[in-house]
Amino acid sequence: MTTHIDICVYAPAWLQRFLTERQQILSALGPLADACIIEHIGSTAVPGLAAKPIIDIMLGLPVLTDITPYIPTLQTVGFHLQSQMATAMPERHYFAKPAAHPREVHLHAVALDSDFWRDKLAFRDALRADSHLAERYADLKRKLAQNHGDDRAAYTDAKSAFIASVLATAFGKPHGKRAAR
Repeated sequence: MTTHIDICVYAPAWLQRFLTERQQILSALGPLADACIIEHIGSTAVPGLAAKPIIDIMLGLPVLTDITPYIPTLQTVGFHLQSQMATAMPERHYFAKPAAHPREVHLHAVALDSDFWRDKLAFRDALRADSHLAERYADLKRKLAQNHGDDRAAYTDAKSAFIASVLATAFGKPHGKRAAR
């Protein structure tokens, strides 16, 4: 199923939604919660940045497989494992809430020492630190939503050069040396 990509004006309610979801995740994880870090990532985590109105949450685990016994509990609070994504994303477990479109929340469970963890935080932090960079990214996303509004894969792929450039700067490496994840 394809859904149209809509880029919305920043909504302060996105932070509150993240905090509510974070608490539900922590409750679902029980004793594992003390070993985890939960971060708000993606465009909704950058104050003032236009975004798709989907809250992206990253759950950092000491070891990715630590999440396995807690998957049923996460499902009871509305997070549905997208097992069809396992081949494309073997370094993470991907959950969506609700199960059907339109989605409101994405949960990415990853290992704390993974490239995915480091890259998502570095990109978010770079956008938070530089309002001009964030505005350039918002402009790009609006343009790509117009050009690829019904093709999420093309939209995501078209952002990859910008993301790779930001990460290269963040990590002090020449452009193109670190793949966008």
